[in-house]
Amino acid sequence: MATIKDVAKLAGVSTSTVSHVLNQTRFVSEAIHDRVNLAVRELNYRPSSIARSLKVNRTSTIGMLVTTSTNPFYAEVVQGVERRCYERGYTLFLCNTEGDVERMRANLKALEEKRVDGLLLLCSETNKEVFELFESRRNTPVVVTDWGPISGNMDRIHDNSHYGGYLATKHLIDKGHTRIGCVSGPLDKMLAVERVDGFRQAMDEAGLTVREEWIIEGAFDCESGVQAMQKLLARDNRPDALFVCNDMMAFGVITEAAKKGVRVPDDISVIGYDDISMARYMNPPLTTIHQPTSKLGAMAVDTLLDRLDSGRDKTEIIRIEPSLVERDSVRKVDF
Repeated sequence: MATIKDVAKLAGVSTSTVSHVLNQTRFVSEAIHDRVNLAVRELNYRPSSIARSLKVNRTSTIGMLVTTSTNPFYAEVVQGVERRCYERGYTLFLCNTEGDVERMRANLKALEEKRVDGLLLLCSETNKEVFELFESRRNTPVVVTDWGPISGNMDRIHDNSHYGGYLATKHLIDKGHTRIGCVSGPLDKMLAVERVDGFRQAMDEAGLTVREEWIIEGAFDCESGVQAMQKLLARDNRPDALFVCNDMMAFGVITEAAKKGVRVPDDISVIGYDDISMARYMNPPLTTIHQPTSKLGAMAVDTLLDRLDSGRDKTEIIRIEPSLVERDSVRKVDF
């Protein structure tokens, strides 16, 4: 394997001149520039990324921890992160923790050994252990999405979940629905609470009664959507419209409704949240609240690199506004 000394010898220059040409750190005449580049091509020379990282104290790598790989929303955000890393000349190391704190600890140790420049955390875990893991790494910039703990080395990007819940419920109300239920996410998670709070605000502004028995707590997965629908259908009195706090649970709701002969939207209207790519292919295509997953991923990378490049200490909290996507799972009520 060719070394920088081999390139310098073939080009007839010093190793420092080769370094300046490759790194564009000093003016070099066009003739010498061409000689160095010709020698690089002839020898198939590849600069050592390890040596460069030691010199500039940057490795051009980012570590990302994701708590689950089963929700397509997470996969779509990761895709946006990977694309932006490529555009910015960075390599991404992706770790799936599956919600296990010990596995997260092991992944963090492995990423530290890789000397990543910063960390991205796509996670809804809010327990004390997770927070302490990142608190102890104050020298490493971190960007978190979805969950709350913030400290000096952490920036946060999240959607306006309260407004998204309000927007979803208001859409049902504007379509003439008055008997509206809600399938929430786990109510120990902030974003789930915010979406339900938005639901309550829209109902209150419209002068509609919130029936507590029509608020069913789910787990942000398809199965809990199935179970929520089973509970509602087992009752003599059920809502005629549902705000379901993510698309995965909405898929479960619609699937169980079809099994029981309940038609969506003729018998019950359903609106979801996230607008994952599969939502448009449901039967019927799902009306939902759109989160810009690609934008979220790109902004996470840009925010992390901004802190690295600027050296800023101030914490950034960036809120992305959701929007309504109308499809066919909500009907207009005829009076």
